[in-house]
Amino acid sequence: MFNKFFSRFSKDIGIDLGTANTLVYVRGRGIVINEPSVVAVNQKTGQIVAIGTEAKRMVGRTPAQIVATRPLVAGVVSDFEVTEEMLKYFIRKVHERTWAFFARPRVVIGIPSGVTEVEKRAVEDAARNAGAREVYLVEEPMAAAVGVRLPVQEAVGSLIVDIGGGTTDIAVISLGGIVVSKNLKIAGDKLNEDIIRFARDEFKLLLGERTAEDIKIAIGSAYELPEPLEATMRGRDLITGLPKEIMVDDADIRRAMRHSINVLVNAIKATVEETPPELVADIMHRGIVLVGGGSLLRGLDHLIQEETHIPVRVADDSLTAVVRGTGIILEDVDALREVLVSTDYEKVPA
Repeated sequence: MFNKFFSRFSKDIGIDLGTANTLVYVRGRGIVINEPSVVAVNQKTGQIVAIGTEAKRMVGRTPAQIVATRPLVAGVVSDFEVTEEMLKYFIRKVHERTWAFFARPRVVIGIPSGVTEVEKRAVEDAARNAGAREVYLVEEPMAAAVGVRLPVQEAVGSLIVDIGGGTTDIAVISLGGIVVSKNLKIAGDKLNEDIIRFARDEFKLLLGERTAEDIKIAIGSAYELPEPLEATMRGRDLITGLPKEIMVDDADIRRAMRHSINVLVNAIKATVEETPPELVADIMHRGIVLVGGGSLLRGLDHLIQEETHIPVRVADDSLTAVVRGTGIILEDVDALREVLVSTDYEKVPA
């Protein structure tokens, strides 16, 4: 009875709870929120100063007592209370034109593959405490596969690689389940760190995280480009302490990221090696699908194809694949129930 009452005031939502960005899909409306997973907290008072885009603008620009943090590390809840507040903010934002006080939505949340029961419980509890009526969890590579319309419920093998901010999920999917998967802590953030380390070691230049990301987006590549790209790297000279800028090209940045990209490619090869032969035959025919922000790195698809001898394609609108998948699941939870993560602890009496 209460569920029926709350459902009149609530909009069912799908959430891609990413390390770098959180995307929210509202049933019947599509993707309505795409904001950074950043929360600014006043450490003196414990109050939350800003969430999302506003908090991201504060990174590296705040006084000592205000700290802009990411409550999710490698896709996993690292600060439960701050994650809960962030989810409350997004749920309220979706319902701001309705009776937000009565909003108790059904929520589908994407989580990294291979997380522990405790980590699943943390996400589910945070969503329930933020006001969710029902919470369904789905592994991000599965949600991405649904989002790009792969035949996940058929007896056909599909290999999807979801390269996010904190983690990379590699999964072989067949018959509504994940057959083989690997979860790496090498993704967009790690590539930014590689660029920061490279600038420090090669040029004695201290870069900020946002500057490193801007350079990666501007000229970063995994494979040699037909035409070289250049960008200005601005930071603080570690010797003089004064501002300094130097020109770098795509070959420099490729060299900076080489080790991490090699680890990523080797993990994909290892996943293929562990896959049953019948499914490998399907993957050879259907190819590897790349999704997530990291898949947009220039030449990455070409490098993976060269190393694995399997066709590779980057999905259309790859940044939103996971959240679109949560939206498709929301539209028909019963038909897609087998792709959801089972939460056995729910059945255990408290």
